[in-house]
Amino acid sequence: MNMEKNSGATMNKTKRKGLARILWAGYYSYKGIVAACRNEAAFRQELTAMVIMLPFAFWLGETAVQHILLIAPCILVIIVELINSAIEAIVDRIGPERHELSGRAKDMGSAAVLLSLLLVILSWGFIAWHRFGLGMTPI
Repeated sequence: MNMEKNSGATMNKTKRKGLARILWAGYYSYKGIVAACRNEAAFRQELTAMVIMLPFAFWLGETAVQHILLIAPCILVIIVELINSAIEAIVDRIGPERHELSGRAKDMGSAAVLLSLLLVILSWGFIAWHRFGLGMTPI
């Protein structure tokens, strides 16, 4: 297999082990969240919504299971948005020209975010329905 040499900087990584590896992974994760906050409006909006919704999850849910069913989908939206933003950054890094596969990748990432948002709506809707006595059985 013929591989071209990278014309830019190479990614020579030091192989870390043990606690150092975990600490560096945490640092890189922090950098990723900061980058998403700085560069992605959708991430900022979803993060703000999650911060606002979390206290209401403890008010709306009546059991620990309901609390988890309210909080977990909110966290999932943040995770999926981070992955979607990473896909978009990689596609944009490749080049500005339009390509069917680039568009497909971005559309699929967007669809994943939409599905995670629908999960939030469903979980919050069902638990609110139950909480306010609209005929559902307890979860």
